[in-house]
Amino acid sequence: MCSKTKTMKSTSAYCNEIERLKQELATADAILIGAGAGLSTSAGFTYSGKRFEDHFSDFIAKYGYPDMYSAGFYPYKTLEEYWAYWSRYILINRYQDAPKDVYGDLLKLVQGKDYFVLTTNVDHCFQKAGFDKRRLFYTQGDYGLWQCARPCHDKTYDNEAVVRKMVEAQKYMRVPSALVPHCPVCGAPMAMNLRAGNTFVEDSGWHQAKKRYQDFLASHQGRRILYLELGVGGNTPVIIKYPFWQMTYQNPKATYACMNLSEAYCPAEIKRQSICINADIGAILKELR
Repeated sequence: MCSKTKTMKSTSAYCNEIERLKQELATADAILIGAGAGLSTSAGFTYSGKRFEDHFSDFIAKYGYPDMYSAGFYPYKTLEEYWAYWSRYILINRYQDAPKDVYGDLLKLVQGKDYFVLTTNVDHCFQKAGFDKRRLFYTQGDYGLWQCARPCHDKTYDNEAVVRKMVEAQKYMRVPSALVPHCPVCGAPMAMNLRAGNTFVEDSGWHQAKKRYQDFLASHQGRRILYLELGVGGNTPVIIKYPFWQMTYQNPKATYACMNLSEAYCPAEIKRQSICINADIGAILKELR
């Protein structure tokens, strides 16, 4: 039942958009999900407040960080301290489950349908929730992968085993020097496989996922497709938001749906083809189910 916490007018509009989206989910030939940070935030992966304080109280006391994101850019003096911070960060944001089953609810909505996921998120929540790996394209990297910092070659490396050792062994905000990772080819320090500047490694898995995404787009041109945008902000609109708008505009059979807590909008040119819902994504998904 639609939320009763809204005004009568806004509740009516909200319920109408929910019903329209239910219809599109049921009748679309295919669904292209575009997911941003807002989806993981709805699932409980917050980067400030209590969750940050519970895991990084010592770093906060020393440096006064406002949130996890800011702390990740600090120029630590030693690699031992750098990896003490990042190993904790990776563990809770990549290898631990999200507090809320928002991704599971999303999977239930698209299970059995012809779907694909394009995401700028790097927390692996889609795969942990059970989404088909071959239907996912992580454009910006993965917290679970390391690469050469230079980089001297285009290969990435799984980091879970070492990360868990780092978290367990660290003392006084430092990991043992023996656990500091170095490139097996050139000996340079390892780095996170996250898109930053021109050093991001697009490995073979990345290129295979890109090819599957391109094939999905090509095979659904001109068909009734639902572009489902979830929690995408303004940081990297050229990856999901702008292409979704353009593809909707070019295809009169397409529908663009945007869910966002406070930034659900669309250009006037596709307004008749659009469904914009300003509300918590997790709450919307429960309404849809």
